[in-house]
Amino acid sequence: MTLAFISRLARHLALVVIMSAMAAAPVSAETAAKQLFGRVQLPTVDAPDSHGFYSKGCIDGAVAMPVDGPTWQAMRLERNRRWGHPKTIELLQRLSREAVQDGWPGLLVGDISQPRGGPMLSGHASHQIGLDADIWLTPMPNRILTRTERANMSAISMLSKDSLYVDPKKWTPAHGKLLKRAASYDEVQRIFIHPGIKKVMCDTYGSSHANDKWMNKLRPYYGHHYHFHIRLFCQDGSPDCKPQQSTGSGNGCDKSLAWWFTDEPWAPAKPDPNKKPAKPKVVTLADLPKSCSSTLQGKAPADESLVTFTAGYDPGLARATAVPVRAMAAPGNRVPIIVPIPARKPGN
Repeated sequence: MTLAFISRLARHLALVVIMSAMAAAPVSAETAAKQLFGRVQLPTVDAPDSHGFYSKGCIDGAVAMPVDGPTWQAMRLERNRRWGHPKTIELLQRLSREAVQDGWPGLLVGDISQPRGGPMLSGHASHQIGLDADIWLTPMPNRILTRTERANMSAISMLSKDSLYVDPKKWTPAHGKLLKRAASYDEVQRIFIHPGIKKVMCDTYGSSHANDKWMNKLRPYYGHHYHFHIRLFCQDGSPDCKPQQSTGSGNGCDKSLAWWFTDEPWAPAKPDPNKKPAKPKVVTLADLPKSCSSTLQGKAPADESLVTFTAGYDPGLARATAVPVRAMAAPGNRVPIIVPIPARKPGN
């Protein structure tokens, strides 16, 4: 072992001691799962394995998207959500390279997943099993962004002000090519986009049935006017991964899209005066697949660099240098949920 590696290992062991001390209190049945998964800093070193559904699960063997690459930059680094199934990270890097060939300057990569997946302290309901990723519709600048810029820079909405429709001054053919490229991959199950973006894609590509297979994957949904959300199929080696229903056939440029431009999907829900307000549901570890308990207790790599998906990534080395880590218990459920992503129905 090199002196640099021994130094990294020593730092990590010190972190383990600190985490163990903080975990003095046992996990109670009422502890919110987001408090447990949201504070884990590193993944397990087990083989990649997604447990459960996209919005109720966890992942073993996640790897990190490097902060920077020749054709991408990761955003919101303070969230520690650059982690995903190796197939997810591999696909994002491939998309970044091929999108540049199509004329896109490079990807700004948003949230993927937490180191061990699971519910997040804020934001997404999904992104829990390492198979979801957000890509900004803002082109990558021709310089390296600072950490502060990545934390505070706002993504650009593609919509005209106070409208459901895309602003032609913001939308370019390169945006369309980027979505086409992303949807063309066989590994991609669906892509969430704003209804207005789906419409402009239908206007551009919907006349040819040759485009139906990938156009069908573009699914209109609330939010997603400043980023798009890629979702991969369950991967081999994940027997407990629960797949999402098929997107069906056709290109989605039909009555189902027209519905989004009526008042119905945007009308606030009418309150029932006779119904008592329901208490917010606290998702606990018991609500997740049983295997997620083991995921929380799984061994961690000695250093983040060992599980960052680069050309030199070696899962065997990460496992050989793994360190036992006691899962950190966080009492209560005191962290407020910020804006859900994807956005909820307005008024709910």
